[in-house]
Amino acid sequence: MSYLNFQRLSTLDPQQFRSEKPYPWLNPEGLLTTEGHEQLIATLPDVSLFQRRFGVTRAHGQQSHDRFTLEYQDDLPLSPAWKTFIAELQGKEYKTFLQRLFNANSLELTLHWHYTPNGCSVSPHCDAKHKLGSHIFYLNTEEDWEENWGGETVILDDEGQFERKSAPAFEDFKNATVSKARGNYSLLFCRKGNSWHGVREIQCPKDHMRKVFIVVINRFTLLDRARRIFRKSAKEY
Repeated sequence: MSYLNFQRLSTLDPQQFRSEKPYPWLNPEGLLTTEGHEQLIATLPDVSLFQRRFGVTRAHGQQSHDRFTLEYQDDLPLSPAWKTFIAELQGKEYKTFLQRLFNANSLELTLHWHYTPNGCSVSPHCDAKHKLGSHIFYLNTEEDWEENWGGETVILDDEGQFERKSAPAFEDFKNATVSKARGNYSLLFCRKGNSWHGVREIQCPKDHMRKVFIVVINRFTLLDRARRIFRKSAKEY
């Protein structure tokens, strides 16, 4: 059984993606097969495996992005469904799709899950420069998540007003587009200097959480690799 819908992936137009405003983004339905999407949701990793990331200071005065996080590692106790899905993400066909979409010959993927409880949000921000972009797979359904609880990624247009190293609030943006985030939807976007996005405060019952799986598409050059190794070494030191 396949988890990625490779036929659907092949229909996405790189030119359309790159021409979207205020920066390249798409919010397509059906990039996972119907059965694959159901299996992944049914066998999600338990929150006990996750790290708590609450009250962590962010650069530029931005509000903390509070959530539970799990970084993918080969030795994680995942279901067969998730192992197969991740193997597809690491395979040639998906990589070729990303190279075509982002017009990049070399890239490197990192993978992680985010579970976000009631009262938490993702303040408006632009991603780090080493990222080419992200592919967010939404893992809440119409059966387990009410639309008025929130959880959608918001695409924000700053009209050139804000420096990347700043901390605007949602209400500071004149134009905002809300993604579809329930059911078999995902969000692809390209990291730019103006690629502002966030998630407004979630209003859900205490026994529910916003759940997403994120493929981070990183630049991959020798210089980028050296910089990442240096940053990691500096943190460990």
